[in-house]
Amino acid sequence: MAAGAPRIFVSHLAGVAVFDPSGDQVGRVRDLVAMLRVGRRPPRLLGLVVELSTRRRIFLPMTRVIGIESGEVITTGVLNVRRFEQRPTERLVFGELLDCRVRLVESGEEVTVLDVSVQQRPARREWEIGRVFVRKGRSGTFRRTKGETMTVDWSAVTGFSLEEHGQGAESLLATFEQLRAADLANVLHHLSPKRRGEVAAALDDDRLADVLEELPEDDQIEILGKLKEERAADVLEAMDPDDAADLLAELPEDDVERLLMLMRPDDAADVRRLMSYEERTAGGLMTTEPIVLRPDATVADALARVRNPDLSPALAAQVYVCRPPDETPTGKYLGTVHFQRLLRDPPYTLVSSILEGDLQALAPDAALPVVAGFFATYDMVAAPVVDESGSLLGAVTVDDVLDHMLPEDWRETEFHLHEDEPQDERLDEPQDGRLRQPEDDREDDRGDDRGDDAEDDQEDAREGVDEGGRDGT
Repeated sequence: MAAGAPRIFVSHLAGVAVFDPSGDQVGRVRDLVAMLRVGRRPPRLLGLVVELSTRRRIFLPMTRVIGIESGEVITTGVLNVRRFEQRPTERLVFGELLDCRVRLVESGEEVTVLDVSVQQRPARREWEIGRVFVRKGRSGTFRRTKGETMTVDWSAVTGFSLEEHGQGAESLLATFEQLRAADLANVLHHLSPKRRGEVAAALDDDRLADVLEELPEDDQIEILGKLKEERAADVLEAMDPDDAADLLAELPEDDVERLLMLMRPDDAADVRRLMSYEERTAGGLMTTEPIVLRPDATVADALARVRNPDLSPALAAQVYVCRPPDETPTGKYLGTVHFQRLLRDPPYTLVSSILEGDLQALAPDAALPVVAGFFATYDMVAAPVVDESGSLLGAVTVDDVLDHMLPEDWRETEFHLHEDEPQDERLDEPQDGRLRQPEDDREDDRGDDRGDDAEDDQEDAREGVDEGGRDGT
């Protein structure tokens, strides 16, 4: 970029698409990597953490950034696809600098960091953090907490190098508020345990419940263990019953019983019922909250229930018709009406007249392979689970089947596009001739350019920078 390039506040870079010179999207920005320096010198911005379409996170050096404009990042098109690993001297801007409590040098007043700006140094390819957007007063639960805000030079604040205790999370959450639950879960997974707990504590119950459902098991247990028991029970109530049951099944029995006693009786009863089934059976996979209608309900009634934005697409794909009561476990199951059929019939049509009753339901003890075969055979996205007496117990959705058929660590690995190829070899192959770095010309991803002057190299050496690992090419 040209000298005198404008400052860019990092909150504007969260989730921004990264393109190569041909206009093909490489991935999205998930964080920025900076290195703090001694004294009051502004931190050097080393690069970006970019998430590829395979969910692998890689490091993109700032030396390979051609431009940042119009909500997009343009690269040279040559990337090193080794997985990003944070080094001890590095700081993640979103994950570690936002929401820090620091002090103004002049007055000693404590302030909260809401944002920081980055800028390219004139006549250099080096980037640095130059200014800090802060708010005076104590940090609150929401970002709209009252307090004077101001933008100051980096040298005007102190305290970034100290470990933060009780660091807030509202600015980080505001930065990623548009992310889907699965993507926010991926952000949390890559934070430190301390920071992960702080962000989880700042989420509301419904949002935290959605995120927990997308996290690996170890992260779920860790986060739940850091919440007060009353809050943990509230979050479990907000989760889908089947996901709550799976999570509770991993906890000690005493903890499970205490949490169930704190939950609302109806929610606790659903979870207890699900925990009574074997894990890899239809009963263990099902949710107890499908759409249940009585025979005298109309198509208009069914469509009104399907429109509920809190329903997953799989659960909203069909309604189940049963004799009263119309909550699981219900009276006799009569049949299913799929969403497409609801769209084809007049609103006044009774759902009992358009039932698909010839499709056999799943038994609660049906094993996972049987359930998977049922979905594959009949091209289903959800299926009813019915007991021997003919009562509807719940519904199994295709996402629950996939969760239990994929490897346990599938959330932590890349999407496998070609199962017959070794993963690492696939990622190192050129994609349109652009992603693979030449073996004889790979620079260290955190290194400076060869054009850096000797004075700065000497300054970095005095700061304890590993020239072979940071500044070498």
